[in-house]
Amino acid sequence: MSLHPFAQAYYRRILSPKENLLKKSKTYDIVTIAIVAALYVILTMTPGLSAISYGPIQFRVSEMLNFTAFFNKKYIIAVTIGCMISNFLSFTWVDVIVGGLSTLVFLSLGVLLFDRFKKDYFWNGQLNKAFFFFAIFFSISMFTIALELKFVAGTPFLLTWGTLALGEFASLFSGAFVMDKLGKRVDLSR
Repeated sequence: MSLHPFAQAYYRRILSPKENLLKKSKTYDIVTIAIVAALYVILTMTPGLSAISYGPIQFRVSEMLNFTAFFNKKYIIAVTIGCMISNFLSFTWVDVIVGGLSTLVFLSLGVLLFDRFKKDYFWNGQLNKAFFFFAIFFSISMFTIALELKFVAGTPFLLTWGTLALGEFASLFSGAFVMDKLGKRVDLSR
């Protein structure tokens, strides 16, 4: 079935392939951001994992999704949304704001600072340098959550910062291997 010449001209002018591609691209971005945010929530809230995902001592498996931002910066928004939803579902509005802003700021800074090391590796290609440096940087950033817990829950700042940083580093260090291998098999840059 062919279109009338007037309809063909209309289609070419109004619904050009470039505009369709742009619409598909925006839709694709929204969907992939939603998927990564949902995965973050699932990996945080799943029974068993949720028991170790909160409080002054935590190990969030979902934090490995921070590395998706090294493949495409749109995932900074995805991880931030996932973190905010996870915090909303179990703690307080303070944690939604502090945790969300902390994730947004330090994930953005980490990608900005360490993206140049993305193609470099330690241990004969086993550990991505950007991921390792980011794991240290993001672990140090846990002082924001330690401050929040000090004021909201009365936990001791230094001890809480130490346990949060250690748990964050363990989560990110183990997640670095998983996400690097996944990134070689799945195109996360789209």
